[in-house]
Amino acid sequence: MTVWRIRRLIPLTHYEQLVLNDSRIFKRYSNSKPYCYSRFSIKAHTRQASHSYARPKSYESVDSTQQGQRQCRNVLIYGNCKYEGKGCTFYHPPASYQAQEYDQFYSQSQPTALFPLNHHLYNKSTAPYPDLSGTHHGFFVSDDIREDLHRRSENLWSIPPQSTGLPDEVHNYHSLAPLEPTGPDRRKYFGHWATSCYRATSTLDGAVYALRRIENFRLIHESAFSAIEPWRTLSHPNIVRIREAFTTRAFNDSSLVVTYDYHPLATTLFDTFLIPKPVPPYQSRGLAPAVEPIPEETIWSFVIQISNAMKAVHDRGLAFRVMDATKILLTGKSRLRINCCGLADLVNPDIHDVASHQQEDMISFGRLILSLCSRSADISNYAKIRDIVSRSYSTDLQNAIMFLISPHGSQKIIGKLFDFIGSRLLLEMDAVQLRADALESQLARELENGRLVRLLSKFGFINERPEFARDYRWSETGDKYIVKLFRDHVFHGVDENGRPVVSLSHVLTNLNKLDAGSEEKLMLISRDDQSCLVVSYREIKRCVESAFR
Repeated sequence: MTVWRIRRLIPLTHYEQLVLNDSRIFKRYSNSKPYCYSRFSIKAHTRQASHSYARPKSYESVDSTQQGQRQCRNVLIYGNCKYEGKGCTFYHPPASYQAQEYDQFYSQSQPTALFPLNHHLYNKSTAPYPDLSGTHHGFFVSDDIREDLHRRSENLWSIPPQSTGLPDEVHNYHSLAPLEPTGPDRRKYFGHWATSCYRATSTLDGAVYALRRIENFRLIHESAFSAIEPWRTLSHPNIVRIREAFTTRAFNDSSLVVTYDYHPLATTLFDTFLIPKPVPPYQSRGLAPAVEPIPEETIWSFVIQISNAMKAVHDRGLAFRVMDATKILLTGKSRLRINCCGLADLVNPDIHDVASHQQEDMISFGRLILSLCSRSADISNYAKIRDIVSRSYSTDLQNAIMFLISPHGSQKIIGKLFDFIGSRLLLEMDAVQLRADALESQLARELENGRLVRLLSKFGFINERPEFARDYRWSETGDKYIVKLFRDHVFHGVDENGRPVVSLSHVLTNLNKLDAGSEEKLMLISRDDQSCLVVSYREIKRCVESAFR
């Protein structure tokens, strides 16, 4: 059986279409514009009609003479035939049946829907504008946020060193890695009790936690663990949350271990601001290097965050008892979290003198702010430190420090400190909300990425399956042929010089239109340039869903 090919280079004055129907060739004449169909495209359309099309049940009411005819291929591909009643000998179903067939998946007035809302569809209002420069910064989160998150993830799941001498498993935790120096020059906490800190992974939930270990500590009675119960229920954005406490002999001694949430890449205020910088070799040893003071806006931000956490703790009848620069973590640029909460209550329980501990918290708080203002951990020379603070900071900040460190006959409460803070609390709130808006804006850029990945996964399942070439369900005919042409249009395009077009804007724009089922039409051309199809994104989406199912 021979199928004729009509080339586009032949000037035609009439419309000529070859349709393969069993062993017969039908020819229709009209005065419309000339079209070109290749041998392969005709075969593809025939296979699509014979294999992937199912006549609706409503067609059973049509008379038998119409049922015996083959349906027009234009109706199958384009939804209608403009030569109906003008010489086309194929069967054309009524318009009501066509609308029922082609609009059953796209009707907006159905009583029930597959999804509660159309959040799964592409929303043009939240999508970035196409980046004409060829870069990708308009479609994804900024490089600074991405690098910071990657560094945290790398620190969170990095493989611990092998020669640490640590046990393989402690209680319900494994993969221990030291977070602090383990040499003899390490700092000691809580008097003469030596402590160390490790990163570990829980066997219960797979999360990573920080284990604070107190070495050679013998717990007198199990009832002492009740001291951390109020801390376990305390959840605050400026406090490192405590999870549990237990004793163990896995370190070849009697150790007390307290589990806290782990914040990767967190540093202490002492390591960030108070460690003296080394003197350069070219500088005279008699002159100390100049230290740039911390901006006052940053100091006020620290004061507000610590005051907020201290008020939450004091209102619960608790006290920190660990308010110094080595116990406060700096996560991010200016986010503070008070660490080691509840540890002093386990080591030295004293529940009868909470009021005096709260007063000590406020005095320690004032000394901490004074150390940060002077950029020095040694504040014994009070006159010199006060002179430095008076030359660099405002009177309101100096009055707040004096309120915290000066002894008073009556009991001080942390709530009075907010009188010195004043309107700066509103500025801090504005900064927090602006930061939240910025992160939400960055997150909106990644909103559609998961949806596009699912769409690309469907392309990967449908296209290029040579092992099923003889199976019509997988061979590249019919719907799968259209999907293949669209894939070439998106990823395999070339310019007028034959160079590949690598444009992320082009890819994302076409995928978004396809997922939304846009009515916009595009031309798909075969690789041999012998056939072309003019289809809409809505029709291509229907082909993708039909081929995938």
